[in-house]
Amino acid sequence: MKFGLRLRGGLLATLIMFGAPVVAPVGAVFVSSSALAQTVQSISVQGNRRVEVETIRSYFKPGPGGRLDQGAIDDGLKALIETGLFQDVRINRGPGGQIIVSVVENPVIGRIAFEGNKKIKDEQLTAEVQSKARGTFSRAMVQSDTLRIAEIYRRSGRYDVRVTPEIIEQPNNRVDLIFTIEEGAKTGVKSIEFVGNNAFSSYRLRDVIKTRESNLLSFLASGDIYDPDRVEADRDLIRRFYLKHGFADVQVVAALTEYDPEKKGFNVTFKIEEGAQYRVGAVDFRSSIPNFDPSSLRGYSRVSVGSLYNVESVEKSVEEMQIEASRRGYAFAVVRPGGDRNFEAHTVSVVFNVDEGPRTYIERINLRGNTRTRDYVIRREFDISEGDAYNRALVDRAERRLKNLDYFKSVKITTEPGSSSDRVILIVDMEEKSTGDFSISGGYSTTDGALAEVSISERNLLGRGLFAKASVTYGQYARGYSLSFVEPYLLDYRVALGLDLYQRQQLANSYISYGTKTLGFSPRLGFSLREDLALQLRYSIYQQEITLPYYLANCNNNLGTSAFNPSPAFAAVNGIDLSSTNGLGCYSDGEASLPVRKELANGKTLTSALGYTLTYNTLDNNKNPTDGLLIDFRQDFAGVGGDVSYLKTVADGKYYAPLVSDIVGIVRLQGGILTKINDDLRMLDHFQMGPNLVRGFAPNGIGPRDLNPFGTQDALGGTKYWGASLELQMPFWFLPKEVGLKGAVYADAGGLYDYKGPTSWTATNEVNVPGCIPSTINPTSTGTCTGLVYDDSKVVRTSVGVGLIWQSPFGPLRFDYAVPLTKGKYDRTQEFRFGGGTTF
Repeated sequence: MKFGLRLRGGLLATLIMFGAPVVAPVGAVFVSSSALAQTVQSISVQGNRRVEVETIRSYFKPGPGGRLDQGAIDDGLKALIETGLFQDVRINRGPGGQIIVSVVENPVIGRIAFEGNKKIKDEQLTAEVQSKARGTFSRAMVQSDTLRIAEIYRRSGRYDVRVTPEIIEQPNNRVDLIFTIEEGAKTGVKSIEFVGNNAFSSYRLRDVIKTRESNLLSFLASGDIYDPDRVEADRDLIRRFYLKHGFADVQVVAALTEYDPEKKGFNVTFKIEEGAQYRVGAVDFRSSIPNFDPSSLRGYSRVSVGSLYNVESVEKSVEEMQIEASRRGYAFAVVRPGGDRNFEAHTVSVVFNVDEGPRTYIERINLRGNTRTRDYVIRREFDISEGDAYNRALVDRAERRLKNLDYFKSVKITTEPGSSSDRVILIVDMEEKSTGDFSISGGYSTTDGALAEVSISERNLLGRGLFAKASVTYGQYARGYSLSFVEPYLLDYRVALGLDLYQRQQLANSYISYGTKTLGFSPRLGFSLREDLALQLRYSIYQQEITLPYYLANCNNNLGTSAFNPSPAFAAVNGIDLSSTNGLGCYSDGEASLPVRKELANGKTLTSALGYTLTYNTLDNNKNPTDGLLIDFRQDFAGVGGDVSYLKTVADGKYYAPLVSDIVGIVRLQGGILTKINDDLRMLDHFQMGPNLVRGFAPNGIGPRDLNPFGTQDALGGTKYWGASLELQMPFWFLPKEVGLKGAVYADAGGLYDYKGPTSWTATNEVNVPGCIPSTINPTSTGTCTGLVYDDSKVVRTSVGVGLIWQSPFGPLRFDYAVPLTKGKYDRTQEFRFGGGTTF
């Protein structure tokens, strides 16, 4: 072999020495020494059709004196080949040492077409391939495009895809490029297994990762599609989950994927080495900065002795400490956590070291990828700007804020060296996503009946970071519309301004005999005091009126038709029959309660109120929490103008705690007080309670109630309520996690009492007062409408029950069956309750 190469090389050299012409293949140049004296103008071009002669000559760069040497010819040949414009390029020597460049041009692509693609549109594939219509055809580029199309299908979960390029020659050196695609069946994840997990069940860990197993409802989501990048990200999610729960030595050794040809899907197995669970043995603070007291940062530590070691708590503590040090004038201070493990006691001694970091400044902040979102919308999420000291904690906080905006698919902030050693450039890479939503949703509940809603919203209006939403609701017993607008940065401050305009109509149903119409407007301001603490200030002004069928306030025998159907137990009380009412037939068709009729006579009422809400939230997941605390404290003061005045105080707290075997315990405490200020309290301002306080009772089924035996026995509400609930939620271990079904058992207790609304109604001529019913005892009396007789016993209502919770692809659904254990004499029960909705 070596001898043959040497022989050929020697023969070529001999031929060149004797001036014999040699035709070279593409990529090889053999020019006689006489050609070295030629100039660019001595180059002759043959075979070109579209490319100009001067363009081809321009790839040959002469040396000193305008002469072409061997190196210039070699470089020109390589440059011509790399353009991709030519199938073949040859260089020969012509008469008189002239250089002849012979080219065969690549065809021009007439059109590009895709056949067989149903799951991915032509527009998406056209944007991904490099070959373009009216561009130059290149076989290497076609091969690259074929692989790219196959990769796109694999990313969408179709690993059986077959892509075949077909080239159809056309006249005038043109070709049509056809990609024939056999998409194949969807290749999903058939099983997810965990090896080495002892502290947490596989069921619990499946809730941590993003990858899902295929099931009957997988067509509504994409989590079951096999994606190697997602599986790799799941490894980090599992590791972070263990580190959050005290497993400081955890390692997710591998994520093994294996294609199962029988199941036509992938089996994914995560191999875990948990290690021991650690608690915090000690917390110390040290500083190498002169005159800086590290113990002053103790109040910013979220790590406490005796608690489980939690890497997220450590990271949040570092961030807050470093930011606080910067506020105190130590702009370059760096807080570095350290930990010494005690392997025998299974404890970690955490040390926060405060050191002087490098004196580095931010030269520029470059934004890349925000084609729609305005620059200032992104920059205002930074607490630092150009020229400030570089602070990694503030940079990490800005990255987290940008991700929480939900404007981008991905956000990554990196650094590059600046113009000097003490300067850095922040590079913010983003990939935008759609922020508009249009939804048609529907649902049904035992309270509101069938309900449908159409809404349109935009989270990043005009790229300015504004939120706007409009929705219309129409249902069996509830109708209305709402308009909302939020400016998250009022006057460039981190204060959110919200405006809400709404109109609601609640119709009479089997639980209330009257309807209400409400038209209101509410501006609000939101402040984030800390990441777990928020404050909202609001002003509400709304007009409200009661609507009541005529036959419920007519004092005659016209029965009419009504959705309200009180219990037959109220048809006769103390032996009084409806047919014998001392000749007065006012109640023979039922009459609404006195407070309802009085509200009807008062007409439209205007309420003007100031209020605030303080929210403390440490939940691990706002949609499906398993750990943490959520507390809401609200107060509203009505009387800033308007027709009514009161002070309403409400508190609601929920505590979630993971127990054993994926069981989550929930403790809920709630309470409220309505206080009279100046004017008498309306019935509509009272608290109305039912299953929202104690399950097993009907809506408005708890608390003070009108006892008129011939009326509608309306619920009057109360000014004080309290409630306590204990619930255990558990998965159905025999069902796949992806089904989203959970069971619940619970016990509720609560009470509503202390009605302080109107109990009588004085009028000069009761007959002329709309809805004023003469006394059943003395029909000829004048001056006072029927007095209100009601029950207001302070009975503790209790119940126990079971529930079925389904986080379905159609929306959250819940079924409850609760049995009251103790109740008031006139309470109304509803043992089964269902509620849910969908978006499509």
